[in-house]
Amino acid sequence: MKRIAYIELDTHAELANNFFELTKNSTDLSVDFYFSEKIYKLLKLEGKNIFLTDYSELLEVLKKKKYDLIIIGTVHRHFNFYKAIVKKYNTAIVVHNLNFTKASRWELFKSIFKKDRQYRLKLFLKEGFLEAPKVYKRAKYLLGIDELIAKQNDLKFLPIIFNQFNSETSQKDIIRIVVPGAVSQSRRDYYSFFEKLKNFKDINHNYEIVFLGKAFDEELERLNKLVDESPQFIKIQHFEEKLIQGEFDEWMLKTDILYCPIQTETAFFSVKEIYGKTKISGNIGDAIKYGKPAIFPTTYPSDLDFIMAEQKDLQSQFSEVKNLKFDFSNYSNEIVSKKLKLLLENI
Repeated sequence: MKRIAYIELDTHAELANNFFELTKNSTDLSVDFYFSEKIYKLLKLEGKNIFLTDYSELLEVLKKKKYDLIIIGTVHRHFNFYKAIVKKYNTAIVVHNLNFTKASRWELFKSIFKKDRQYRLKLFLKEGFLEAPKVYKRAKYLLGIDELIAKQNDLKFLPIIFNQFNSETSQKDIIRIVVPGAVSQSRRDYYSFFEKLKNFKDINHNYEIVFLGKAFDEELERLNKLVDESPQFIKIQHFEEKLIQGEFDEWMLKTDILYCPIQTETAFFSVKEIYGKTKISGNIGDAIKYGKPAIFPTTYPSDLDFIMAEQKDLQSQFSEVKNLKFDFSNYSNEIVSKKLKLLLENI
């Protein structure tokens, strides 16, 4: 039986939860999970293999236990700590920002003074920020959660996203579209979508547009104005507070289409990342998890049939996509867990 430690102390709680669900019934893998207090409280997982820990004590814990493989879910802080792990153990790191893993020490040093200066100085002075490239370089394996990006960039594909809900549809006379994610223009191009909605025609279809994330500042003002100006056949829902997970799930389940106007580029520690090429959009995971088709910008490359490039006539495309059926059976827990087991047995 292969003994594995999965460490998530920073950010990606949902991936850690997925790994737990996919491996919990395995008779060939024994997985211990090490979570920070923040992750532990978010997931609320219980069991003999769930451990609450922090950076100061985990190295000593790992010394006493003989794991065949250590998987690190996020390396975005405490780089000295992770450098010690990859130096001593057979380690795989999940990559979320590919260009960041390749950034030079000089690039990282310059980034300290570009944004969030106080936080980045702390990482530099106390957490070994400039050691980040060595951490990724010395890891035995780098894992990508998007199969196409992994294949194109010589990463090991980590099958960790699976379908968790039976898809529902709205009434025949309504097309319900959800735009998932915090309503921030820096991550998604909401403003262009607002303009497109103003050009929708009354063609005997009713639309419900749900902005499924917290809206604030200028984006909230524009949304309120859009609500006031929208015709009767377009109903717009938005929220001023972050939704709890159960409410988020309910909206995602009863939508027909995910609309994901993500920006082409973003940055991580001021290192440029390109969605679909060096960074996966979380909306890909949303589409798989909830079994929903999604419309993405033409700039986002994808070979998944349920991810469609946006067409010029978006209103007509919404009508077409609502009537399409997609098979998510290849993303069942059973199939994905088998693929994950195969990967873990071979690294």
